[in-house]
Amino acid sequence: MPLIEETVVPGDSLLTLPIVVIGNGPSGICLSYLLSGYRPYLSPEAIHPNPVLHTKLEEARHLSIVDQDLEYLSEGLEGRSSNPVAVLFDTLLHPDADFGYDYPPVLHWKLEQHNYIPHIVLGKGPPGGAWHSMEGSMLTISFGDWMELPGLSFKEWAANKRRNTKSDRVMPEEIACYYKHYVKVMGLQKNFRDNVYITSVSRLYRGKDDEDRTQLNENISTQHLEMEDGQKSLIKRNWEVRGYQRATDGSHVPFCLFAENVALATGTFDSPGRLQVEGEDFPFVLHSMSDFGAAISKGKLRGKPDPVLIVGAGLTAADAVLCAYNNNIPVIHVFRRRVTDTSLIFKQLPKKLYPEYHKVYHMMCTQSHTVDSNLHSAYTSFPEHSVLSFKPEMKCVLQSACGLKKILKFSVALVLIGSHPNLFFLKDQGHSIGHHSNQPITCKGNPIEIDPYTYECTKEANLFALGPLVGDNFVRFLKGGALGIARCLAIRQKKKHELIESRDGGGDGVP
Repeated sequence: MPLIEETVVPGDSLLTLPIVVIGNGPSGICLSYLLSGYRPYLSPEAIHPNPVLHTKLEEARHLSIVDQDLEYLSEGLEGRSSNPVAVLFDTLLHPDADFGYDYPPVLHWKLEQHNYIPHIVLGKGPPGGAWHSMEGSMLTISFGDWMELPGLSFKEWAANKRRNTKSDRVMPEEIACYYKHYVKVMGLQKNFRDNVYITSVSRLYRGKDDEDRTQLNENISTQHLEMEDGQKSLIKRNWEVRGYQRATDGSHVPFCLFAENVALATGTFDSPGRLQVEGEDFPFVLHSMSDFGAAISKGKLRGKPDPVLIVGAGLTAADAVLCAYNNNIPVIHVFRRRVTDTSLIFKQLPKKLYPEYHKVYHMMCTQSHTVDSNLHSAYTSFPEHSVLSFKPEMKCVLQSACGLKKILKFSVALVLIGSHPNLFFLKDQGHSIGHHSNQPITCKGNPIEIDPYTYECTKEANLFALGPLVGDNFVRFLKGGALGIARCLAIRQKKKHELIESRDGGGDGVP
């Protein structure tokens, strides 16, 4: 679907929207769902297992959750997110999930057309974002139910599609299909544009002289005008979004549109983490599971005498170990932490639910290299080691925590130490909006700093962020960001309408 062709100079606005959402993964999809007018209410028969929260919900049963005080509702709740609204929305959708219960949601949803806020969701691929490019042979960490979005049960969808859901965990490709179907069945397609690449998002300050030559979208009309000095004027704190849409013939169609607000929902899958060491740019040093899988499927590693070198101690690195192990490829596994480190992700996963990861962890502990030992035939771990450099003859230099160095030969190296968002389209790549100014945004060390209840960036008004960009890496928690943003925008839209009605009614512009 064409976005909009750029046929005029940048100063002429072609389209202005209350909000543009950048990223069409689960964060962007859920936000679009709420902006489209879907509202959650406490179900008539529902009783939340938290009596304090249930009492609060009963106090305003007639109001949707979007219209209630989120700070009041989330007060005192605890969960596996540092964002209170994320914990609130999660416990409404999955009550007491962290205690092993499978209670149904206490919410039911209504579509209220009058609450629709015009918006557009821009993504590089089909709805679902990075889920369409994830390795398809591995199971998700979260249960299928925890990956679902409001209003559409994943289990029911899977049953209707005659998909096998015997396991509580599912393949990424299943989740990708579910998200794509979700957009269609919920009637959100009109808000989504695929094959879109953003090149810049910048502040735009325009004066009153621009008003008479600016065209507003016919469906938005006066919603984009606000009172200022007793006069109607274009919103001054406006965003300009530029980019291009890739057409079916491969050509690039540039576009330019304006927004009162921008929501960042890009996730952190864009740029793989790098060691920043000598030789990391050699073609035999890979940084993604997809590249590794492609090398295996093409037979590039078949019959190689030297092992694969895998760097990292997270779940993606564990997936790579399993992939190599299952294909009879010997592995050298290098990571900086001790195997007893309590922060290792394996320590947080129940053995019964994640046997394959505990198999890897067991090998990490029991098949480690010592000064006097040779490499094990199938797998050897090097705890508390770091890579100093890669050599052109396909060797790497390792250094232990005590400073001892070792040179190892390998067939291919795979560096899997996390990924970071690519916010190149923002000023200074977004370094100014994190908790630590002038540092790159990362989901763990330096997420975007937001208001905990509106998800608006504290250092940049009218810019919102949700999902992994604010530290919510699990789908079950990113939905809270959509709730916070939807409530914030609904309040602002209501105030704007009141101001315009007051002005049109002959008042002095002040309610």
